[in-house]
Amino acid sequence: MWLGLHEPTEAALTRVADVFGLHPLAVEDVLHREQRVKIERYEDVAFLVVRVAQYVEHDRVTATSEIVSTGFVRVFVGPHFVITVRQGSVMELSSLRAGLSSEPELLAQGPWSVAHAILDRLVDVYVDIAAAMQTDIDLTEAAVFAAGAPVSVEQIYQLKRQLMKFKAAVLPLQRALAALAGRQFADLPKGIRRYFSDVADHHAAVVEQVVAFDDVVNALLQARLTQVTVDQNNDMRKIASWAAIAAVPTAVGGIYGMNFSYMPELTSRYGYPSVLLLILVGAAVLHRLLRRAGWL
Repeated sequence: MWLGLHEPTEAALTRVADVFGLHPLAVEDVLHREQRVKIERYEDVAFLVVRVAQYVEHDRVTATSEIVSTGFVRVFVGPHFVITVRQGSVMELSSLRAGLSSEPELLAQGPWSVAHAILDRLVDVYVDIAAAMQTDIDLTEAAVFAAGAPVSVEQIYQLKRQLMKFKAAVLPLQRALAALAGRQFADLPKGIRRYFSDVADHHAAVVEQVVAFDDVVNALLQARLTQVTVDQNNDMRKIASWAAIAAVPTAVGGIYGMNFSYMPELTSRYGYPSVLLLILVGAAVLHRLLRRAGWL
């Protein structure tokens, strides 16, 4: 029997636990919405918690974009039954159930064939999400180093947050798959164990991608922060340059504004134009020097 539940009430779950003899600790874990990915054994019933994910389509990455949506699926695998408990609407299992109905040879392996099908579908979705996120990261990388208005730090940080959400779903599954592919569950049919090993191999490739994505996004964030710092330094140099140019007429005007009786060219007919010319020439020379130095 495969019994599928979607966000059951406590009363409904308690009744199911009484009928199938589920351990109270496992039932308590189901009632807690947030759980870590794990696999545990309660006598002859295995309890598996996995985090499912879904890629959210979007035009571009913004400071508030939701790129990855996650949820939980709990799986009880008994001698003659499988019970799946879904939280959220991220991963539906009806199509998977229909597909397994057409594979009697695989179903003949017992309830663990259902657990394998769920994990295989889950890892395939991980692969698709990783490919889509690769596109997002490539576009963001191109925008960071493109001329014009680059992406903001907030956009890159949001991309990193969504990547961390995806990473939290993918990485913890390694231990559960290693246990299923290894000798920890001795009652697994030999043929099913090989299937779990294949799923573990595909999952390992996704893990490598996610770790590489994390490094790339960290590098992009540091590069954008460096660009912001450089832009601020350039702005400060420009401000300081114009302040230096403005200091030329200020200094000359300050000297002549002290009203001394004997000042150069004070009584000359060409004194005022000469001082103005001196100010203009001084400002022009200083402007040229600052431009040559790259400050303007």
